[in-house]
Amino acid sequence: MLFGKLLPREGNFFEMFNQHADRIVEAAQAFSKLVANYNDLDLRAKYNQEVDDAERAADRVTHDVNKAIHITFITPIDREQIHSLINTMDDVADLIQDSAETMALYDVRHMTEEIVRLTDLSVKCCERLRDAVKLLDHIADHATAEAALKTCEEIDRLESDADRVMRTAMSKLFREEPDVRELIKLKAIYELLETITDKCEDVANVIEGIILENS
Repeated sequence: MLFGKLLPREGNFFEMFNQHADRIVEAAQAFSKLVANYNDLDLRAKYNQEVDDAERAADRVTHDVNKAIHITFITPIDREQIHSLINTMDDVADLIQDSAETMALYDVRHMTEEIVRLTDLSVKCCERLRDAVKLLDHIADHATAEAALKTCEEIDRLESDADRVMRTAMSKLFREEPDVRELIKLKAIYELLETITDKCEDVANVIEGIILENS
């Protein structure tokens, strides 16, 4: 009896997943505001800071989850699935921060229509990611599992939309941008933004695997 009381129980893994997903959405929405207010230097700095704050908060959750994996005797899902999910989610937060930092470091002059569209798709992907993560705690229910899988399919479709925007953006960039330095800057930004949606799709794939193995 005493030994059983000393052993950590299941922990709050699903709660921590939800906290991390919330921080991802906060970072994505702050980045979207940065793009929308790019010409206002004060607001640009404000939203850059909000992205950084959300990313650091996400890092703390990731650290807590990885620590909990090692001290928790019974986990609600496979340890490798927990590790894969939280670290892939953290990659999303890192990429959002990387995008904001790259804009600042490269001193991008203006926001293009393509940046706005890719940013919008990234935000939508992050919001759908959050929705799917919040369902994980209840996937024993068939209807909930199906809803989570449909949300993952939405992420896949959004990622495909981002791919198409990316291809069009690159074509337009190489045909119309006369300044080589600006071309290099914008190409890097486009690629980072598209990679956010790629990584959201990776998270969706991990979630699909968890659902199929545990529901």
